[in-house]
Amino acid sequence: MGHVSPTPMFDADLLRRYDIPGPRYTSYPTAPQFSARFGAPELRAHAASTNGLEHARPLSLYVHVPFCTSPCFYCGCNRVITRDKARGELYLDYLYREIARMAPLFDSGRPVVQLHFGGGTPNFLTPAQIADCVAELRSQFTFADPATMDFSIELDPRFVTPADIAELAAVGFTRASLGVQDFDPGVQKAVNRLQGVEETLAIVAACREHGMRSVNIDLIYGLPKQTCDGFARTLEIVLDARPDRIAVYSYAHLPQLFKPQQRIADADLPDRETKLALLQGAIERLVAAGYVYIGMDHFALPDDDLARAQARGDLHRNFMGYTTHAESDLIGLGVSAISHIGDSFSQNPRDIASWERAIDDGRMPVWRGMPLDRDDVLRAEVIQELMCHGRLDYARIGRRYDIVFTDYFADALSRLAPLADDGLLTFTRVGIQATPRGRLLLRVIAMCFDRYLPAAPSPDTPRFSRTI
Repeated sequence: MGHVSPTPMFDADLLRRYDIPGPRYTSYPTAPQFSARFGAPELRAHAASTNGLEHARPLSLYVHVPFCTSPCFYCGCNRVITRDKARGELYLDYLYREIARMAPLFDSGRPVVQLHFGGGTPNFLTPAQIADCVAELRSQFTFADPATMDFSIELDPRFVTPADIAELAAVGFTRASLGVQDFDPGVQKAVNRLQGVEETLAIVAACREHGMRSVNIDLIYGLPKQTCDGFARTLEIVLDARPDRIAVYSYAHLPQLFKPQQRIADADLPDRETKLALLQGAIERLVAAGYVYIGMDHFALPDDDLARAQARGDLHRNFMGYTTHAESDLIGLGVSAISHIGDSFSQNPRDIASWERAIDDGRMPVWRGMPLDRDDVLRAEVIQELMCHGRLDYARIGRRYDIVFTDYFADALSRLAPLADDGLLTFTRVGIQATPRGRLLLRVIAMCFDRYLPAAPSPDTPRFSRTI
């Protein structure tokens, strides 16, 4: 049954109390649980298990392009800084060889319903190179009807032109995600990303002119030199452009993990109260402008595909974020890419040299992964329901997995009790419902069902970003 999530309610005291490190749950189990014991033979076996079924799942493809021409100091992505365009051509040569090994693992009749280019900066490649890559994918996989496909790409507006957008649209792209972060010049200088308003809005206009169904703009709060007044001006510029989706991410300052962040002085970061005020201002402005809160950091116009999927009850979350294609196997291609095939996760090497070496040796470039047992699959569905819809139906999950929910998850329910006392959720007649106050803390609610999280973190515990 469809369900529209309530607008989040900003409760500063509650957010301060529950601003703790935790997974973003683009997967469950999360990537730190992956192991090198899972390799190419295991990937092949899991791929084979998904074929030959009467209702074999369709496919989603993710292509990782790691290159950026300059470093953004806030970035925590896996990327390679270079201005050498020849590296893009060499990368594609290896990528095509990986595609040629991966595609035969899947029945040819399984349609590709989603294709996403991420990075790094996918438009480090020229439109012609991207078109060649799409043509290679089409030659190896069966693409679904274009009218039903989600064909998306992340773009840096500083390095793409309206003419490039025309070429990308002709290739078949239907959605573009544009990085903005903040238009304030002081903030841009502090993070080494100088980006003009006019050049960005020209790309938004070009996406619409050439028929893309959806345009997404990414913002970040908590950046160095950021102020409430400055971020409010950025929000007004973005809202005037009326993108279909807006993501407002929290800046996670983890310089011990991400070397570029060491260029950011702690003294330049907004204090805790200012960061909360930045979030509050963003929520209030976006909701007032008619955007629907999807979950985590995401907002969408009511007629966008994400909002429609949430209303229908079939919104999904994976390594590409929120998506409308829940029932598909995800194939990750390129350095560091992650696949979710059947009941398994697998990841390619995070460095280009290791990825290339595996391909040169004639191997599937699998670095690590894990098979999912029945408990993993069950908990993954529970966490999906919470992250996408903010609710749980005990009976539905109980029937699906032949369990008595309250018995199976007795420990998790006991951990939820204090959260209910604090007003993050309510125990209803049929299950659990996040309250408007709890909508901003879905990660905290979901963490109660994560059996891999230690009760008491140790120095060896994987480090996650904070929930706020």
